[in-house]
Amino acid sequence: MVRELGLAAYVQADLADDADRIRLVQEAVARWGRLDVVVNNAGISRVVPHADMAAARPDIWRELYEVNVIAPFRIVAEAEAALRASAAAGEPVCVVNVSSHAGVRPKGASIPYAATKAALNHVTRLLAVSLALDIRVNAVAPGLVDTPLTADWTQAQQLWKERAPMRRAASPEDIAQAVSMLIESRYLTGEILLSDGGLNLT
Repeated sequence: MVRELGLAAYVQADLADDADRIRLVQEAVARWGRLDVVVNNAGISRVVPHADMAAARPDIWRELYEVNVIAPFRIVAEAEAALRASAAAGEPVCVVNVSSHAGVRPKGASIPYAATKAALNHVTRLLAVSLALDIRVNAVAPGLVDTPLTADWTQAQQLWKERAPMRRAASPEDIAQAVSMLIESRYLTGEILLSDGGLNLT
């Protein structure tokens, strides 16, 4: 399903389904006739206390890896030809993966979630090498972001207010700005931009 949204188009896809990943890229290229930027922003999480090893079941690991690691890789693989075609036409092209500070620090909603984001960070670096010179690949790794999902995460909210140098969680606009910065760059590649308001410094 493709729905027009002004200068944008909405394509519904289930990123746990490889056929949908392929269709998503194909429909985007068919609609616009080209592809210059891929932002892999979809992700899922499951809250499991890190010390509760039994609760981190194999099915949770598989579910999170399918969407958080395999899907971004497969989307880039499917998009590679269109991205290279834009690069050949002289347009700067790039991929930005949205990771998490949980993939950089031993934090996060669960060990399986944090591990998928650490894997995505390494996939980002590997792709930056594999797809150069034509395609730059970077990632943004947000800390806590103020959304309806995190509204009742009182401990995390307090942590950011007390310990982060910026004294607050990120807004969605803050993360969008970081993604836009990486898109605008003509030089950065293989970078994991930690966007946690400086919490990692404390």
